[in-house]
Amino acid sequence: MSGGISNAGISSGGISSTGTEASIWRAEDLSFRYPGARRDAVSAAALTVGPGEIVALVGPNGAGKSTLLKLLVGALEPDRGRADFRGRRAAGWAKPELARRVGVLPQQEEPAFPLTVRELVAMGRYPHLGPWRRERPSDREAIARALSRCRVADLAHRPFATLSGGERQRVRLARALAQEPEALALDEPTASLDVAHEMELWEILKGEAAVGRAVLLTTHNLNLAARYADRLALLSVGRVAASGSPAAVFTEATIAGAYQWPVRIVPLVGPGPDAGAPQIVPVRDGRTRP
Repeated sequence: MSGGISNAGISSGGISSTGTEASIWRAEDLSFRYPGARRDAVSAAALTVGPGEIVALVGPNGAGKSTLLKLLVGALEPDRGRADFRGRRAAGWAKPELARRVGVLPQQEEPAFPLTVRELVAMGRYPHLGPWRRERPSDREAIARALSRCRVADLAHRPFATLSGGERQRVRLARALAQEPEALALDEPTASLDVAHEMELWEILKGEAAVGRAVLLTTHNLNLAARYADRLALLSVGRVAASGSPAAVFTEATIAGAYQWPVRIVPLVGPGPDAGAPQIVPVRDGRTRP
């Protein structure tokens, strides 16, 4: 295949691919250091994300999760190694073309000017329309599907600035889905959300993976990552300390080593399809962090 790119078609929220690429994202021996830093933020990382997979990047603060995500979406150029999307260097894609294929949800953002919910979600169609073209029926349908999928259609005419944190996250996710991308890259999408909103967002992501979208995200919620993600990559001081299924990554020695805190691993009681998933219980033993 020329350039290693597959042709992906998206119809009514589902994805069909005629390509032969086995992975959407691939990192090999990937390293990056911020100017003036004493060590690499990401060091010799290796990772793959395939179609229909949810891969969660987990690890303590400063482990390199967000930096690795930025490298894989082409926002940063690696110092060494490769960060590829669909077989091409991620930073080498033309931004409009990559934006049509990858829906990105950054950790923090504030609109530069007042927008309604629908106006913000409609920004997801810009990679397809350009700045001056009017919405087509297909664009309006994509926006309506995204609003409905994230259960924010009833907020369409509300100013985005008036929404709660949970509502804002669902609207921002709707914007990414309105792009009709083949992949989603999300940086701490459930940060500061309550239990209901957090579970709801994970369920949406699980549904998107079920129709073939690749989902790559960072999260501090280890236990929900173990319940929803197909694979985990545990980062520690910039390196991938462990990767694989939640059961393979979540061992007491591995988690305690990465977080420098004693833990116990227990199976999720259930009920539900994720019964038995490994869950982390930090041990309360009166110690302060070493």
